[in-house]
Amino acid sequence: MTKLSSPLMRRRVVQLVAATAGALLVPWASAQDAWPSKPISIVVPFPSGGTTDVLARALADALSKSLGQAVIVESKPGAGATLGADYVAKAKPDGYTLLMGAVHHTIATSVYKKLPYDFQKDLAPITTVAMVPNVLVVNAALTPAKNVAELVAFAKASTTELAYGSNGNGTAQHLIGTQFQTSTGARLLHVPYKGSGPLTTDLLGGQVAMSFDTITPVLQHIKGGKLRALAVTTAKRSSVLPDVPTLEEAGLKGFDIGTWFGVLAPAATPKEVVSKLNAEMVKIIKSPDFAQRMHAIGADPIGDTPGEMATRIRAETGKFARLVKEGNVTVD
Repeated sequence: MTKLSSPLMRRRVVQLVAATAGALLVPWASAQDAWPSKPISIVVPFPSGGTTDVLARALADALSKSLGQAVIVESKPGAGATLGADYVAKAKPDGYTLLMGAVHHTIATSVYKKLPYDFQKDLAPITTVAMVPNVLVVNAALTPAKNVAELVAFAKASTTELAYGSNGNGTAQHLIGTQFQTSTGARLLHVPYKGSGPLTTDLLGGQVAMSFDTITPVLQHIKGGKLRALAVTTAKRSSVLPDVPTLEEAGLKGFDIGTWFGVLAPAATPKEVVSKLNAEMVKIIKSPDFAQRMHAIGADPIGDTPGEMATRIRAETGKFARLVKEGNVTVD
């Protein structure tokens, strides 16, 4: 019998171990290289029908073709978009659960006393998809105002507070409404909704008189004459509403708030997966077809790096922290 200590036996043992390890490593490596090997979910933290949902579906359609896997849009609305963010922050970091985040998440950091996640630490930026201006619109049948000055005069003369709807407490629309009220002295009543879909329905139905929503869900109703656009909230006019002035042009200084939308993953998602997602998404966002789709809904496509998106999030978080403090905006 050959002893284990003999050079021949030791050599054979080493060869056997190496072969076994190689057999184990090859399937593992193949599994890693095969990403994605199953459907990907993009979580939208608002109900269907709003800008977040529209952008997510446009991206998902193109991404599914690019990656060769189904990309599903999953709605998880509630609590000013924080429920969906919390769900993704706690999801398995394997690249199969993503968040279509928005500017609202940088505001929530300041307006909510306690959040079950840290937006900057628990989520990894992939890319900013687009920037969409917000627009002050009024129900044309309820409000005779043709411009911002007439709206302010109408609100001040009204015996009751003029109701404006938002996508929820602590969202960009809520903060814009608060800043508008502080700047003009108009008597307004904030009515929070879970998203643009139900908000637009009630705005058209007359349950609220006005809103500061993004252009996308109200554009067709502006063109149809049911809603009247009085001003956009960004520093520049919108390319799809070139005749609508900015709030600053209307006499309210310091207004420059738009709504960005971008994709994030759980923080521990492998860098290789984040890099691949970024490359595929940026290629889509920069394509002429996607740019045309974005222009049709009033959105400006961006497509930046994870680092650039992280810088945007830090800057916006600081900016809105100041505005929240100045406006004394709180959410229990």
